[in-house]
Formats: sequence, structure tokens, C-alpha cells
Amino acid sequence: MSDDFFAPPAFKPAEALIQLKRSLRDLRPLAERGDGFELQGKRVIELLVEGQTIIARLAQRQSQTPQWDKLVLKNSADVRKCVDEAKKRLVRWTEE
Repeated sequence: MSDDFFAPPAFKPAEALIQLKRSLRDLRPLAERGDGFELQGKRVIELLVEGQTIIARLAQRQSQTPQWDKLVLKNSADVRKCVDEAKKRLVRWTEE
């Protein structure tokens, strides 16, 4: 029996990006703008498909010129972790 039977489906970054944006839009205070999301008019998340991955940049703090943390999303589990991290940071950003 082949080991491919139990292999997860291939990661499709374009489809995953659509799902990721949908999940981030559900986080109400965030507003989608182009290739990213803003909170109170300040850019806090940027998304980019690069090859077979999604590059997500999350602001460390909400500011006009934020410092970014870069996440490389290579599979569905990484996408879920990114959404969870965005939820945590959203709480922090709104408290600042």
C-alpha cells in the first residue's frame, strides 16, 4: 500500500489566501485594504503569495510605521496558527 494514501492534500496558496482573508475579515475590527488589513486606519497585517507559500507580516504594535514579524505559511496548519496569532495580537493592539 502506498504512503501517499495518508498524505495531506497539496497546499494551494491561492486558495489558502482566500480562506485566510475570510478568517481575518471575521475578526470585526480589522478592515481589508488591498493585500492586507488595517485597524483604525493603521496597517497591521500584510499578505503575499510567494511561490508555494504565503508570506504574512504581522505588526508587533499598532503604529504608523510598525515593526513586522514575518510568518511563512507552508500548509493549512500554518494558516490556522497565523489566524490564532492575529487574534492574540488584535487583543493587544486594541488595548494599546
